[in-house]
Amino acid sequence: MDDLNVTAEEHLAAARASAHGRSAHLVLQEPPLRQTVIALTEGTALDEHNAPPAASLLVLRGGVRLTAASGDVEMAAGALHAIPQERHGLLALSDAVVLLTAVND
Repeated sequence: MDDLNVTAEEHLAAARASAHGRSAHLVLQEPPLRQTVIALTEGTALDEHNAPPAASLLVLRGGVRLTAASGDVEMAAGALHAIPQERHGLLALSDAVVLLTAVND
């Protein structure tokens, strides 16, 4: 079992040390469920990509903007939001860590 606080801090440190400003770790995989901790430094983005069949984003640290054609959503630590069923991206408004929960086919 992972301690999400410890994992968040480890991956935020790794993101800060990375030339790409990000780090990720798969914390749970019980098909079809998958949970991933993603750390991004301020200004780092995950480019637009397709959505899985169902997913949510929980902000553990910092703040992010979830971008999509249907509208952008700014989220701070503690916020939980469903991932829209369309292409979307993610931008770190400050150093941030999120928990992505996805259900895959």
